[in-house]
Amino acid sequence: MFPSRLCSVVPGGMALEEQDRHRAALDPGSEKKVGVVIRTCSPAPRLLGNPEHHPNDYPIARRGHGSWFGSCQAPGRIAVSRAGLRPGGRSRACASEGSMSKKGGGGAVKNPEAEPTLGMDPFQDTLQRLREAFKSGRTRSAEFRAAQLQGLGRFLQENKQLLQDALAQDLHKSAFEADVSEIITTQNEVDYALKNLQAWMKDEPGSTNLFTKLDSVFIRKEPFGLVLIIAPWNYPVNLVLVPLVGALAAGNCVVLKPSEISQGTEKVLAEVLPQYLDQSCFAVVLGGPQETGQLLEHKFDYIFFTGSPRVGRIVMTAAAKHLTPVTLELGGKNPCYVDDNCDPQTVANRVAWFRYFNAGQTCVAPDYVLCSPEMQERLLPALQSTITRFYGDDPQSSPNLGRIINQKQFQRLRALLGCGRVAIGGQSDESDRYIAPTVLVDVQETEPVMQEEIFGPILPILNVWSVDEAIEFINRREKPLALYAFSNSSQVVNQMLERTSSGGFAGNDGFLYVSLLSVPLGGVGHSGMGRYHGKFTFDTFSHHRTCMFAPSGLEKLKEIRYPPYADWNQQLLRWGMGSKSCTLL
Repeated sequence: MFPSRLCSVVPGGMALEEQDRHRAALDPGSEKKVGVVIRTCSPAPRLLGNPEHHPNDYPIARRGHGSWFGSCQAPGRIAVSRAGLRPGGRSRACASEGSMSKKGGGGAVKNPEAEPTLGMDPFQDTLQRLREAFKSGRTRSAEFRAAQLQGLGRFLQENKQLLQDALAQDLHKSAFEADVSEIITTQNEVDYALKNLQAWMKDEPGSTNLFTKLDSVFIRKEPFGLVLIIAPWNYPVNLVLVPLVGALAAGNCVVLKPSEISQGTEKVLAEVLPQYLDQSCFAVVLGGPQETGQLLEHKFDYIFFTGSPRVGRIVMTAAAKHLTPVTLELGGKNPCYVDDNCDPQTVANRVAWFRYFNAGQTCVAPDYVLCSPEMQERLLPALQSTITRFYGDDPQSSPNLGRIINQKQFQRLRALLGCGRVAIGGQSDESDRYIAPTVLVDVQETEPVMQEEIFGPILPILNVWSVDEAIEFINRREKPLALYAFSNSSQVVNQMLERTSSGGFAGNDGFLYVSLLSVPLGGVGHSGMGRYHGKFTFDTFSHHRTCMFAPSGLEKLKEIRYPPYADWNQQLLRWGMGSKSCTLL
């Protein structure tokens, strides 16, 4: 894929690929210990070394001896950072003759002979390059923005199988779930942005009063500049690329930080996605919490974070140091109230599908059910019937049931199975990271399963005696990202809507509203701040700049506003500034 041979020089004067062969001859497993991330503007990035290994697997990186990061330079230049290969190690980048610009301007490595030492900031050069690209005005034209969106669309279309395979590897997602929740939804965002880009970018006229009737007043949507998108692992394509659509459409330069936990998808985003975008204005960075913390020390013009409230506080604290605006898409415990006046089988079908979709690892999934003891007795057999119909007698063998992302989350969820009493499911298999679709009853509000967002295929049922008691229960807890109410009575559903607060709300259904481009997704209070999807994402990544152009002449008309103020011009000014002033001009 590269026009010329690449190498990374390490101590000892031996080319990296030659050292790999030498190590492999001595130790057949040594190739698993070598890997390097490369960012290149021409023609494409590559991840060299064992494809099954991830940079964060290296203990040196965790101990802070360096970060695995590739920076992108001007076209034709390549930089490879290998800081952290070994304690005290040094690195430099090289390429064979003809692959580097003779002038060498604009590259991340200003001096090709310089040898980075431990403790160097691995992000500084790339962030500076992106800022310079933004300052040049490169990203502002509609043509450039459209070209980036078209490139993103091609990435989705040409790498559909690759993305499906990565999602299956990370989360055991079926091809159908990968399509409807990740690939198609993102492609819809791209298509919608391309269709409406010109209209979104157009200046919006503002109304005027008596003293600005001759002026031109409008709102201009301007890009913020350099923005950072930090994505989670549960929907590792959707939740990283949907914000990217809005950031690119708004004309920003973007740093993308995919989750290191969904390793298969992260690898695709790091290796393949940059081939489709202008890398003078776009970069992917890799790493775990330590590297992300180091990245957040830098000043960005906007930060978009999706994840837990705990990490959201860390992101917001880091942003506050630079007064950087943020969008925080967080989560919470989403209530689901089931009224006595409804069909239990219909409720079971809908609740089970939304609860166990993606193995329950969805921030807007119903987290627990509130219902009367009588409804619980009717709902349990309906849920059992639904789970069997959806996933068969042996859900573990079903191709439609996902897996828990990693062992840490599996152990956390398995511990929650000890809360209350298992009424349905409860089986688990550590070797497969499998937890059966589970329903818990006799759960107390003080138990661990009610103290944290579950984020797994476990559904507790708690008993309440009325809609009033359910509303009181919901309102004494943190505001959730979503709230659901099931009832044949529109009055009951409307009570839940009017007397509670949540990021989103659905009556008699689940979170399908997140697939709509005409409405925003966002939290409130503990579940986040800001909103996105469709035009709302474009607006999130745009500064709405108020502009007014006044004529350079007509000074006699302006003199009425200057002191000293006589009684007559005071009265005229008050009248002119009032809402009922003359509108004939």
